[in-house]
Amino acid sequence: MSAFIHPQMARILAVFAATPGVDLKALPIAEARATSDAASIAWNEGAPDMPVREIAVPVDGASLRGRLYHPKPGTALPLIVYVHGGGWTFGSVDTHDGTMRTLAAASGCAVFGFDYRLAPEHPYPIPLEDTLGAIAFGLSGELGADVDTRRWALAGDSAGATLALAAMIQRRDAGLALPATAALFYGCYAPDFDTGSHARFGEGYILTTANMRWYWRNYLGAAFDAPPSLATPLHADLAGLPSLYLSACGLDPLADDTIRLADRLAAAGVAFRYDHVAGVVHGCLRMSRKLAPAQAMIDAAAAYITERL
Repeated sequence: MSAFIHPQMARILAVFAATPGVDLKALPIAEARATSDAASIAWNEGAPDMPVREIAVPVDGASLRGRLYHPKPGTALPLIVYVHGGGWTFGSVDTHDGTMRTLAAASGCAVFGFDYRLAPEHPYPIPLEDTLGAIAFGLSGELGADVDTRRWALAGDSAGATLALAAMIQRRDAGLALPATAALFYGCYAPDFDTGSHARFGEGYILTTANMRWYWRNYLGAAFDAPPSLATPLHADLAGLPSLYLSACGLDPLADDTIRLADRLAAAGVAFRYDHVAGVVHGCLRMSRKLAPAQAMIDAAAAYITERL
């Protein structure tokens, strides 16, 4: 039986199929990033217009590029700290500009994104440490008086969802304030490649199992064979986390990662909403202007967040 593909998704996949494919794994990393980022940035066209502030984010050993999307400058709005995806290897505030604009518009919140340092040059724990540092900066008051840091949430997609989850666990263990909630879009929570969703969708739906192996090796580096629990948060202690919004894509090799996370959250007594979005591929948030289920996913997450802020 063939998998259901949403009609809008089918049209997008047909365009991808007609475009010559590039094996990013085979390119020098700088060339691979330029190729990947250019393809992602093209999807930002048509995103909601709103004031944006470019911000330098100091973390230990580096200054990260940050960006604040504020739908109503001068009005104190709750804050969503957004962690971008890209297999810990690609991605930036530029590639996820449209997604963050769309989330800010849907939620009525200020959205703060940042460029954590990327693997393989900067493997675990550096992307997580950068995420923790950026969260601390976002809550410090440096974003401005029109950001209400008493009301804040986290969000992230794919590798960014993994970092957001790990950051909450680390903050819990350190006795630091947790967000009111978090939205975790189609995350990759452990380097397990023998799941049913990998078997069904590991080829032919943009993200492949082979690429996920490469991403995880980039991120974990020498720790690939024995990763720490914070690097693979599916296997970490999840007790005491705030209520979470989870989404998985129906044509995603990582779909079972989210299903398994939901099972573990339920066992730990953590409240959550789980949305299985049929007929769409991994990474679909960037396609929200042309893909109604992706926009619906952002709208559902925005509603979940605002209800808890």
